Amino acid sequence: MWEAFVQAATLLKQFDSEVWQIVAVSIQTSLTAVIFGTIIGLPIGGFLATNKFIGSHVLVTLLNSLMNVPTVIVGVCIYLLLSRSGPLGAFGLLFTMKGMIVAQSLITIPLIAAISRQIIADAWSQHSQTLQSFHLTRLLIIKWILWECRFSLVIALLAGFGRAISEVGAVMIVGGNIAHATRTMTTAISLETSKGDLPLALALGIVLMGLVLFINGIANFIKSAAERKYG
Repeated sequence: MWEAFVQAATLLKQFDSEVWQIVAVSIQTSLTAVIFGTIIGLPIGGFLATNKFIGSHVLVTLLNSLMNVPTVIVGVCIYLLLSRSGPLGAFGLLFTMKGMIVAQSLITIPLIAAISRQIIADAWSQHSQTLQSFHLTRLLIIKWILWECRFSLVIALLAGFGRAISEVGAVMIVGGNIAHATRTMTTAISLETSKGDLPLALALGIVLMGLVLFINGIANFIKSAAERKYG
C-alpha cells in the first residue's frame, strides 16, 4: 500500500501526461456543464421562487425529485437519446466530450435550480413586501433579491460543480471511458482499480479529493465572509 502511494506521488510530481490529460477532461466537462446548469437552472429556480400559480407546488416537488434521481438512470436515458437509433443520433454525440457535457448538464440543472429556488424563495418572502412598499418595479426587486443572495447562490454553483466532477455513472455510460478522449478522473479511478493499477488510481484520487476540498474551502470562505459582513 505504501509503495502504491509513493508511486502515485511520483506520477503527480513528474506531471505525468496521462494523469493531467484525464484531469483536464474532467475539469473541462464539469465546468462547461455547470455553466449550462447555471444558465438554465438559475432562471428556473428564480421563476419558481418568485411566482405562485396553479401547479407550482407540483413543479417544485418534481424539481426536488429530479435532484435525487440516480445518475445511472440519467446516463441510460441520454444514451438512448444519443445512440444511432435514437432521436439525436444524427449529431454523433455519443462517446464524445459533448455527450458527457449533455449528461452532466442534466444532472447539475435540477441541483442548481432546486437549491437556488430555496435560497431565492427565502429572501423573497422576507424582503419582497418591503421592497414593493418603495414602489419599485418587479424587475428591480428581483435584481435586488439576486444581489442579496449572491453569496449563497455562488455556493449553490460550487455544489453543482462538485456534483459534476464527482459523477461516474452517467459519464461512464455516455462517454464510454475512452482513453485520451472521454476518460475522466472518476471513470479512470474505477477502471484502473479494477485493472490493479493502484498508483494511477491513487494519483487521480488525490487530485479529485484536492479539488473537492478546494471547492468546499471556497464555499466555507464565502459563507464566513458573508456572515462577517452581514452578521
